[in-house]
Amino acid sequence: MWKRKKSATHRREPKLAELRNCCAEDYVVSEKYAPEVLDVKKQILIVDDNDFNIDTLVAALGDDYDLRVALDGQTALDLIEKGSELPDLILLDIMMPRMDGYEVCRRLKASERTSGIKILFLTAMDDDEDQEKGLRLGADDYIVKPFSPSIIRARVHTHLKLKEYRDHLQEKVEKKTEQLRHAQEAIIASMAIMAERRDPETGSHIQRTKAYVKVLAHAMAQELPGKLSRNTISMLEQAAPLHDIGKVAVPDHVLFKPGPLTKEEFEIIKDHTTFGADIIRKTEMIVGDNPLLKIAEQIACCHHEKWDGSGYPNGFKGEEIPLGARLMAVADVYDALISERPYKKAFSHAEAVDIILHGDDRTRPEDFDPKLLRCFERIHCKFDQIARGFVD
Repeated sequence: MWKRKKSATHRREPKLAELRNCCAEDYVVSEKYAPEVLDVKKQILIVDDNDFNIDTLVAALGDDYDLRVALDGQTALDLIEKGSELPDLILLDIMMPRMDGYEVCRRLKASERTSGIKILFLTAMDDDEDQEKGLRLGADDYIVKPFSPSIIRARVHTHLKLKEYRDHLQEKVEKKTEQLRHAQEAIIASMAIMAERRDPETGSHIQRTKAYVKVLAHAMAQELPGKLSRNTISMLEQAAPLHDIGKVAVPDHVLFKPGPLTKEEFEIIKDHTTFGADIIRKTEMIVGDNPLLKIAEQIACCHHEKWDGSGYPNGFKGEEIPLGARLMAVADVYDALISERPYKKAFSHAEAVDIILHGDDRTRPEDFDPKLLRCFERIHCKFDQIARGFVD
């Protein structure tokens, strides 16, 4: 590694030819500043195979920036890939052996990790088509050879300032997004608490079904690669507690009845699906379009639909039923089976699994998405672990 030291005599800058015995990765140009000052210096990567060009850029920028040099495109990509910190700006020559600057630029802009790095092309080509090609690939500017030190300093300073503004704006957007996410979660949590207070079933049911939906969704993601992102699974998990929010609108004499419901009472309690969807829909009208609440609305409305079309409230069948509702259907039935009610005993885990997979006088395999049944059969032990972790 070579560090440029400042002295009263202003030593001659070493030519690149004198550094041929150094690794390109170790060629570092910087002032001998105290560490706390050095840490704030912007890092610039120079990618050029020409000794004179590099010496010119070092002389123009070495006093103000932490400079790194790569002698060709592939070495530059390797440096960036292996480095823990990305350069703030790259001065990139176009005409180089092995890999030209256009290809280096294309690869950097194609990667999410490196797409935000400022790239200034160094070129002797002043043709409009050449410049258009580079800008189309994502480059930020051109510096035409032969270099003027004052122009180099001015362009680099301007683009680094623009990067600072962009990064600051991005930070503010991310902070605001995080605040909105917390607000959404608070809305969901508040509504779930309201449902829990009104529903005779305990809060443990809500926690269990939320966890069931999460593990079943992850299993489904393996069954359908690329169909369920981590973000979607997270929203399904967060929305699950609102599946029975509509029970807040069910009359007390029906909701709290200790025994089996009459046919008329069952028709009344079936309305909790549409009540729930309406509550969430009206909430969405207040807070604005929201994918999390949209999923919660679908789950609340359709978690009693059945794969063969015999469910309620709409008689949806197959993939007409939103995926979140299909997941909740399995989770809700399993938890109902293993829970004691005034009118039924609690089934064991093994009995509940057998009923869901093979049916009994009330539950049939045809009620559920066949893919989800395969997933459930594969991971049902996780359901048992969850149930044991959230005991009533």
